[in-house]
Amino acid sequence: MQVCVISGDGIGPEVLGAAVNVLRAVVPDVELIEAEAGWATFQRLGVALPDTTLTAARAADAVLFGAVASPSHNVPGYRSPIVALRRELDLYANIRPVVGLQIDPTISNRPAATCNLVVVRENTEGLYSGRERLEDGGDTAIAERVITRRASTRIVRAAFDLARSRAVANHAQPKVTIVHKANVLRVSDGLFRTVALDVAAGYPDITTEEMLVDVAAMRLAQHPESFDVVVTTNLFGDILSDVACIHGGGLGLASSANLGEGRALFEPVHGAAPDIVGKGIANPLAAIECVAMLLEWRHLGSAAARVRAAAARVLADGPRTPDLGGASTTADVARAVIERL
Repeated sequence: MQVCVISGDGIGPEVLGAAVNVLRAVVPDVELIEAEAGWATFQRLGVALPDTTLTAARAADAVLFGAVASPSHNVPGYRSPIVALRRELDLYANIRPVVGLQIDPTISNRPAATCNLVVVRENTEGLYSGRERLEDGGDTAIAERVITRRASTRIVRAAFDLARSRAVANHAQPKVTIVHKANVLRVSDGLFRTVALDVAAGYPDITTEEMLVDVAAMRLAQHPESFDVVVTTNLFGDILSDVACIHGGGLGLASSANLGEGRALFEPVHGAAPDIVGKGIANPLAAIECVAMLLEWRHLGSAAARVRAAAARVLADGPRTPDLGGASTTADVARAVIERL
């Protein structure tokens, strides 16, 4: 197995270093190819995603990505490398699982929740399509929201197929919640809604519901246990998955898979976290779960289960990083996971 490792910016190298050690522990013969991307790369080379990195990502069986520190203001020539990677590799499905936190909430300072849901987010278009411009001499900014029948069809099919497979594994009735704002965005979300309901008709064994995005945000915050698989457009999925992740322990435990046809990229979703860079206290468990997701995608189910079991024991018994109420370091947690392996 050949894995392209792109550490990126901020705490990316710290958490991905821990994850790579876990990967080596379960797959000793894995071939790792280091590549660079991100804001620091742009500042040094003038490009955030070098051609050599894109070539390495295309050649590898999968990609492990750390974090990117994109500036909040416009910088000529800069484009987010993770968004570019998703588009260049056609990684159209962003998969964000959320499982209720399994430790004492008085220890973690997190609310207890019983949930096991997945947010499936379209990954290649919407408001992240990059079609932005200034008009009126810079006084008006315009962003175009792109929704296509093709992209909507394949992301909704991916969600329904995932719901079906989860039902087999969990011995439960599958349900898909289609989230949109078609009452206001009548053309763009209107198309997404129409396509989604057409696809749903081909899955009569799966319960289907639709929900406006603002209602979905409230219910994900209040009653996450009522959801199974949520499917939505790019920006809505980005926001809703971050709302939902609080029930799984917060961003330090949130992982994602970016999937395409025969290609995959796995990344923790906490970002570069510039406030804790270099302190050695970033939670590596999200990046370690990315390793488990990668192994599962490569049909190495027993190895993935071993990683998850070891991480679950550490989560339950410690050591824990400060985001979960502990005082341990990134290295402490990674070592503990490997010891339990």
